[in-house]
Amino acid sequence: MSEANTTPAELLALRGSIDNIDAALIHMLAERFRCTKAVGILKAEQGLAAADPEREKRQVARLRALAQDSNLDPDFAEKFLNFIVKEVIRHHEHTAANHGEN
Repeated sequence: MSEANTTPAELLALRGSIDNIDAALIHMLAERFRCTKAVGILKAEQGLAAADPEREKRQVARLRALAQDSNLDPDFAEKFLNFIVKEVIRHHEHTAANHGEN
């Protein structure tokens, strides 16, 4: 039997929505990283540091508030943001290290 025959319709519908949300998240992350790549290039060209701790603090506070307002665990939101920021900084450091090699 196929999954459609043994799984309740409501569960299938919820899973379909989850799959759509996952796809949207991937597309949004790709767009975010496209923008942060451009930021990394600008920072490298201007000789700016890869990390901006003050902005990061403001972003954490802003996203924790958004999470709270959205009934999402603010600690989870902060961990998620920190994971993304760590990756962005890694990309910026790589860009800065390779700046001017083209």
